[in-house]
Amino acid sequence: MKTQDIIVRPETPGDVKAIDVVNLSAFEGEAEAQLVGTMRQLPGFSPDLSLVAELHGRIVGHVLLTRVPLQQEGGRAVRILALGPMSVVPSQSHRGIGSALIQAAIERARALGLGAIVVAGHPEYYRRFGFEPAAKWAVRTNLRVPEDAITAMELEAGALGGGGRAVYPDPFTRIF
Repeated sequence: MKTQDIIVRPETPGDVKAIDVVNLSAFEGEAEAQLVGTMRQLPGFSPDLSLVAELHGRIVGHVLLTRVPLQQEGGRAVRILALGPMSVVPSQSHRGIGSALIQAAIERARALGLGAIVVAGHPEYYRRFGFEPAAKWAVRTNLRVPEDAITAMELEAGALGGGGRAVYPDPFTRIF
């Protein structure tokens, strides 16, 4: 299979059930599917930041990007993106779907002019795309995850300068 068979696009209202199925099967539980559903209800949700991967007309992957503030010393806050959850139907893993989603998410963030992305997840996976330990910039989050599970990527040089705390919305902190 070639990666050009994978189409990555923003979600549409008709994709909601398929996205739930992807998250339920990928994570073997309801927490991430419920998280994505809850995020859709928040005022700041943008379907343009919720991307699906289609393979032969079937949704097989999903990634959510969320605008979050990076709170810095002195009360200053910089807008960045948080990536996650990212999911691929297990029967379709190792086919480049996750890679296509991550690359599309990075391109979307650049197109929006946002300077950085932070992700709480498997650091060895995200390093393949250029993410580095967030500690490099003294960036941390309000999530209850190990510090080494947080990686970040500057899309603009210096965007994470000064470090800070990436503040995820409450629905994330209830799960992570």
